[in-house]
Parts: sequence; structure tokens; C-alpha cells
Amino acid sequence: MSEPIRDHYEAYPYPSRDPGEEKSRLVTGSPSHLSEVNHYLFDGARDFSKPFRALVAGGGTGDATVMLAQQLADAGPAGEVVYLDLSHAAAEVAQARVQARGLSNVSFHRAGIAELPGLGLVPFDYIDCCGVLHHLPDPTEGLRILAGSLAPGGGMGLMLYGRFGRRGVYEMHSMLRRLSGMKPPAARLDLARRLLDALPRTNWLKRNPFLGDHKRGDAELADLLLHPLDRPFQVSDIAELTADAGLEIVSFIEAIRYEPSSYIKDPRLLKAMGSLSVLERAAFSEELAGNIKTHVFYVTNAPATTEAQPDGPDVIPCLKSYDGKELARACGRNLLLKVEFDGLPLGFALPRLTPLILERIDNATPLGQIHDQLRALDPGLDWEDFLAQFQDLHRVLRGLNQLLLRRPHTKS
Repeated sequence: MSEPIRDHYEAYPYPSRDPGEEKSRLVTGSPSHLSEVNHYLFDGARDFSKPFRALVAGGGTGDATVMLAQQLADAGPAGEVVYLDLSHAAAEVAQARVQARGLSNVSFHRAGIAELPGLGLVPFDYIDCCGVLHHLPDPTEGLRILAGSLAPGGGMGLMLYGRFGRRGVYEMHSMLRRLSGMKPPAARLDLARRLLDALPRTNWLKRNPFLGDHKRGDAELADLLLHPLDRPFQVSDIAELTADAGLEIVSFIEAIRYEPSSYIKDPRLLKAMGSLSVLERAAFSEELAGNIKTHVFYVTNAPATTEAQPDGPDVIPCLKSYDGKELARACGRNLLLKVEFDGLPLGFALPRLTPLILERIDNATPLGQIHDQLRALDPGLDWEDFLAQFQDLHRVLRGLNQLLLRRPHTKS
């Protein structure tokens, strides 16, 4: 299947990107934001100014490659990114984006994952593989190859399509295969657009409010509806896939979407779920919510826990994309954080000290100093009480992938 997949991305490099926009914005996301990589895979203790090798397996038009390369360049000269992809057209866009930023820490290789062992590039501290494994004839073998390319204690950020949030996509695949056969790409795309326009309102894709990228451009529409090989994964499939590769799941992103109590408040139902494992709860939540269209998650080959924990005064809390003072105001006096996931509004109660803690999170001040500042306002606030409140706050914001942790000698 490598030839049809390569031909697909030669015709429609994905996602659509304009290298000229690198002057005005850096596309960031999950996985592979360095603050996430540090938090989930290296106990918050990785110093990215030291040698660090990352592979982007299936680099496409360069989102993860540019994000990693820019952040590593900002941290120091020792970071390296290796880009791997089958498509010349996609690689040209990615190279132009790297050049627009003046980055010199990326090497480009036109190959598939199956060819990786013979390229002499391994090992890697970190591997990004997003939107790739579900396009392989044998995803298990693909992940085993990547796992074998990791250095000891290394990890990966992965993305796989979900089943329930993509309701209607695979029925469209079936219909379009019947209509388009071996027609050239432009003709197949025309038929896909015509079929989209003709869908009755009862069609599952028509009724699916969670998918909208295909309305942006040709590459996005082709990737959704015309890909030659595409299969969805459920949490149970992911658990089996990662175990077969000798990897441990660290966390799904956002973890709070994979927790039943985010959706259910009935105490009897919650009690009935008490015996479920973390992965069983995640599988339950996926079926319950019905709107997860992609699974983003971190995995590791390390023998011990790799995620940073709020376990001491030297830990530095870091807000990924929020300003602490603005977030404190957003929580309001009722201490309720409201969020929305693909059309589903959710609310999360926060502890009493939330505003005072958030106002003091500047991605540089450790917990011990924040505690000292709050104890100046309330001399009776001991460390244990403060830490318990911070852990409650962290549980919610970490679940939203927004409050991450690092150790003091690392860079944000």
C-alpha cells in the first residue's frame, strides 16, 4: 500500500500550509509541544539545551517538525529533528517552512517507517507519529519499528483516529470507492464534493457536528474521504497496539475527556465504576461521550513512571497556553471552570485557593515560593494544606493539558 499512499500525498500534501505564514505564527499543538514532552515523558527534568534527538515519522507538510525544531533551537544548539515522509510534495512544503524560519537543526529523509531501520538514524529520545499508523497495512509492525528506534527511557507522542467522533466517514469511503474507482485525483475529488452536496440530512456524516476540517481545502477533504487506507481505533485497540510494541501509555490528551466523572455525576453510577482500571474508564468514557474523533497520547519504554508529579516545593508549575491572572478571573467567585469539547459543555469545581495560586503561576516560580507568598497572607496555611489544594487544581488543569510541571534546572 505504500505506493497508493505516496501518490495520495503527492497529489494532496497534508495539511494545507503556506510557508509565508511562518513569519507571523508558529503552529503548535499536541503532541510534541516541548513542555508536554518534558512533563509526560521525562518527569519534568529534561534539559533541552543538552543533546536531544527527535524523529517526526510521517512529517507531512511540517507542523510537528517546525514546532519541535523551533522550540529546540530556542532552547539551545544541541537539539536535532529528523523528518521522515514518503511524499516529495509534502517534504517540499515542510522544507520551505523550515527555511523561512532560518532553522538549521532539521534533516529530511524521503522514506516510510518500514525503511527506518536501514537508514542508520537511530536511536531517538523522542518520536512524533501523528496520523500515520492508522494508514499502514500493519499498524502493529509500524509501532514496533518505532519502538525499536527509541533510546532507553525514550517516549513518543502519537495520534490515531477515533471511531465514534468520525461517525459517517467510513460509510463515505465505501460509497466513494464504488463511484470513483481508479479515476484520477481531480475526478475523485469532484465526485466527493458532489456527494457531500447530495447527502440527505439523515446521513451520518451530515449529522456529525464534530468534523469540519474537510471544509477548509482540497487536501483536508481528500485526507478525510479519499485516503486509500484508513482505519479508526478505540481505546481498547490502542491498549493492545501499545502493549504489543512493549510500550506503556502515560496519558491521553486531554485526560479529563477519558474520565467518566467528567460526564456523570450520579453517585450510584460512579460507585459502580469504582473497580474499573484507568484504561477501562477511558474506554467507557469514549463510548459515553461519543465525540472523540482523534486519540492523542504519550507512550514510553521507561520501566518506571515518567510523568512529573506535584511532589515537592522545587516543582515549577507551568501554564501551557493560559495567563494565570486571566484564568483566575475566568474561574470567578463560584470557582467553576467551564470548558467545551466538540459541542459538549462541561464544568469542573476548583479548590478555594485557586485564584490566589493561579495569579502567582508565571512558569518560573516553584511551588515552595508560591506557598511562602500565600502564607504571608494566611500564616495558618501549612505546606500540606497548600499542596492538597494545588493537587486538586492540578488534577483539573492537567486533565485539560494546561497545567504542566518541570524541575528547576530545565527550561520552559
